[in-house]
Amino acid sequence: MPGLEQYGYTQQLKRALGTRDLVIYGMILMVPIAPFAIFGFVSQESRGMVALAYLIGMVGMLFTALSYAAMSRAFPTAGSVYTYAQRGLHQAAGFLAGWLILLDYVLIPSLLYILSAVALRSLWPGVPAWTWMVGFIAINALVNLRGIEFTAAANRYLLAFELATLALFVVAGLVALYAGHGAGSLTLRPLYDAQAFSVPTVVGATSIAVLSFLGFDGISTLAEESRGGVHGVGRATLLSLVLVGAMFIAQTWIAADLAQGMVFESTDSAFYEVAQVAGGVWLKALVLCAVAISNGIANAMAAQAAVARILFAMARDRQLPAVLARVHPRFQTPHVSTLLVTAVSLVVSLGFLDSVEDLTRLVNFGALCSFFLLHVAVIYHYFVRERSGRWVYHLLCPLLGLVVIGYVLYEMDLTAKKLGLAWLAIGAVYYLVLTRVLRRSASLHLQ
Repeated sequence: MPGLEQYGYTQQLKRALGTRDLVIYGMILMVPIAPFAIFGFVSQESRGMVALAYLIGMVGMLFTALSYAAMSRAFPTAGSVYTYAQRGLHQAAGFLAGWLILLDYVLIPSLLYILSAVALRSLWPGVPAWTWMVGFIAINALVNLRGIEFTAAANRYLLAFELATLALFVVAGLVALYAGHGAGSLTLRPLYDAQAFSVPTVVGATSIAVLSFLGFDGISTLAEESRGGVHGVGRATLLSLVLVGAMFIAQTWIAADLAQGMVFESTDSAFYEVAQVAGGVWLKALVLCAVAISNGIANAMAAQAAVARILFAMARDRQLPAVLARVHPRFQTPHVSTLLVTAVSLVVSLGFLDSVEDLTRLVNFGALCSFFLLHVAVIYHYFVRERSGRWVYHLLCPLLGLVVIGYVLYEMDLTAKKLGLAWLAIGAVYYLVLTRVLRRSASLHLQ
């Protein structure tokens, strides 16, 4: 594997993760049971075609995963899409990609804490939501500060719990279906309903469903802690996306057929009501606990680790305050960045507690825009600059990814686009001040 010295850096983070650890990390970030928490929103937007929304989302993200795999081989450093756009296109493109993905990574932990608090509120309505959020934030900060090996070990146990819960729901759901509940059997309606289908409807639902897939890209932030060579990150990215995507489609297909004929008490609680139909009160309680633990601890823990490394990479290149590039001498973790993410997560969680859907769309805007730049970087770096000649992987696939992502962004909620563009404008002004007033540029040390 090329040394970091080739890119002007020194090895500061600990290389301790194998391909299995990276796949588990990606699955934890995506959360195999992620649709549990947002099923009601996707079902409402898609008019019941939830499985179709997730299928389209997976196809679109597969093109993006291929682009991540390609760029991770070219630039095996911790900066993820920030590094790929920076070195594959231009320093300004890299900054904007990093700024946009920060909107995703910084806000995702907050969104996860809110979803966990909402789930637990159904079980213990007398406990204030903010107490759950503060507890989860404190636990995740401590684990991430201890080191990446400790985080990876925690991820394995948490993933096993999520998969066991999902298996119970799938079995109970199928038994309930064929016992006469809901549609009475698996039907094609969750994939295609002729009376309800329209392209804007399904794409609008997909713009929410893609939230569940965000996370496979986080694997690339651990490139400097991987011991799997230049292909390790790419393999883990594709494998985790396909595995989790199949789980998403299966669980939402069953849930959508069970939900036929139901009137939900609220959009937030839709899946939990379906779980009660499938297995009774005990399954509903288990699903609620699983959502709280998987979002509030497992996924948020991994998301905090990812964004801390994005901040670390940007600060190392002098595009954010240098203090964020400090590494703990004992645990070899970017501890200052981790503490900053902890503080921001607390503030945003409290501010958006009653605006889950708005926060979801805002998170997706940042991720999809950065993915757009990633595809452009693949085409320019490999097909134009390197003249690779691999039409399928370095031109056709990224072009298809651009089309899918561009259309989803076009159909996205107007409020989300306005807020996202405002964030982008702030970043553009900051970059101009950084480069034109402070006369500061990233030290790339390209050979």
